[in-house]
Amino acid sequence: MPRYVALLRGVSPMNAKMADLKACFEKIGCTEVKTVLSSGNVAFTGDPRPESDWAKHLESGMAKHLPRSFPVLVRSSEHLLALVKRDPFTGFDLLPDEKRVVTFLGAPHPGQLALPITQEGARILALEGEEAFTVYIPHARGPVFMALIEKTLGKRVTTRTWDTLKKCAVA
Repeated sequence: MPRYVALLRGVSPMNAKMADLKACFEKIGCTEVKTVLSSGNVAFTGDPRPESDWAKHLESGMAKHLPRSFPVLVRSSEHLLALVKRDPFTGFDLLPDEKRVVTFLGAPHPGQLALPITQEGARILALEGEEAFTVYIPHARGPVFMALIEKTLGKRVTTRTWDTLKKCAVA
């Protein structure tokens, strides 16, 4: 059976306990469930089906078994491993203090974007299918790169650091 990673939007240790998420996923039929960090990453094994179907199933299950549900995007572990191996950030001139993030979209962006798009130390470098690759320099006002991402790509997205993504891919 295939392995997947559910990427939940808006999860923090303050609004969801990883043990509760794990138990919820098990109740709705996922096996070999493992949470990664405490920011809404859940790796699991399940029957083969489209990732969008898994997302709907997981959102429905959370609504049923948890105090609240979170928007979910799902990627196969195979896809994430290939992404990590390929490292889409190579080929770009990155500054030593720039942090790399990957934004997962719920659907491909409908238009053409003139890349890179830059704002307050953040740069959207590339958009491939349902993933955008951004770098940013930490800002005193917090994660200003998220404003650029949401303005450009909408709110049906979730973002992970490159290091978190590497952990999710092998979970």
